[in-house]
Amino acid sequence: MRTNVQEKILSGHKIGGLVLLLVIALYILAIPGVAFGAASGMGIISVISVLWLCLGWILLCGLKVLKPNEALVLTLFGKYVGTLKGDGFFWVNPFCTAFNPASGTKLGQSGDVAMNNSIVSLTTAGTAANAEAYNKKISLKVMTLSNSRQKVNDVLGNPVEVAVAVMWRVVDTAKAVFEVDNFKEYLSLQCDTAVRNVVKVYPYDVTDNVDTTGDGISDDGSLRGSTEVVANRIKEEIQSKVVSAGLEIVDARITYLAYAPEIAAAMLQRQQASAVVDARKLIVDGAVGMVELALERLNEKNTVVLDEERKAAMVSNLLVVLCGNHDAQPVVNSGSLY
Repeated sequence: MRTNVQEKILSGHKIGGLVLLLVIALYILAIPGVAFGAASGMGIISVISVLWLCLGWILLCGLKVLKPNEALVLTLFGKYVGTLKGDGFFWVNPFCTAFNPASGTKLGQSGDVAMNNSIVSLTTAGTAANAEAYNKKISLKVMTLSNSRQKVNDVLGNPVEVAVAVMWRVVDTAKAVFEVDNFKEYLSLQCDTAVRNVVKVYPYDVTDNVDTTGDGISDDGSLRGSTEVVANRIKEEIQSKVVSAGLEIVDARITYLAYAPEIAAAMLQRQQASAVVDARKLIVDGAVGMVELALERLNEKNTVVLDEERKAAMVSNLLVVLCGNHDAQPVVNSGSLY
C-alpha cells in the first residue's frame, strides 16, 4: 500500500563543533592511554584506547555542514529519519545516509543535462556513474529551468515554436525525493506537457470565432498578444502537476515565440497582405471623404454646374489621383467632354 511521506524537520542537532572537539580530545588522550595501560598493568585502558583509535573516526561521519537555503534528507537503513534545514554545523547518527536521487542531475542552464525533444537526459555515462558521489544536498533556492524550443500546433493547426523559462523551488524535501524518481526530470517533463496543453488552446495571432477561455464566447486571446495570460496558465498547469512532488512554481515566462520555419515565410506574406489591405482601406475612406467634400463645396458656391456624367468623371479622376501608388500625370483637355 502506497503511503505519503511527511517531511520531518530535525532540530537540536547543531552540535557538530562540540562533537568534533570531543573526538579530537579523546584521540589526544587515547594515544598516551595505550602506553599508560600497558605500563600500569591495566589492560582494559589499553584495549579501550586502541578501540577508540581504530573506531573513533566513525563519529566524524555524522558531521554535516549546511549553507543557507540547503537541506539534507537523511535515511537510516532505508527508513526516513528527517530533514536537516538551515545553515550550521550539525551532527547526526553516523550511520545515517543522505538521500537525493536527483543529485547528479542538473537542469538546462547547467549543461550537465541535455534537453532533446523536451526530455531530460544525462549527457554522458560518466555523469550517471558519478551521481552517487555527487553532493546529496538539496537546494531550497529559487532555480530556473530553461527548456529547449518545442514545436506545437496552435488552435488553428499552425506549427509554432515556443520556449519557456520556469522559476521553481523545493518546498517539501520528503515529497521531492520519495514521491517521484527524479524530481528535476519530473519537473522538466511536466513543463513540456503544460506548454503543449496551453499553446494548443490559443491562435498565434488574434483570430475571429476562437474561444480561448472555455466560456463558449469568442475572444481576442492569442499567443502573441496575451503573453502574460498564457504564461500564467502555463504556470498554473505546471503547479497542478508538481505539487505532489513537493515543488512550487514561482513564475513562468515565454522566452521565445515564432512560427515554425516551414510556414514562417507564408505567414509573413499573409501579415503583409493584411497590412496592405488595411492601408488601402484607410486611403479609400479618406479619398471618398475628400471627393464628397469637393463636390459639396462646388455646389455651395455654384462655381460650376455639373451634370451626373461630369460628376462621375470628376469622381473617377479624383479617386485615381488620391488612391494611386504613383504621382498622377495631368492631361489637359482643350476640347469638350462630348
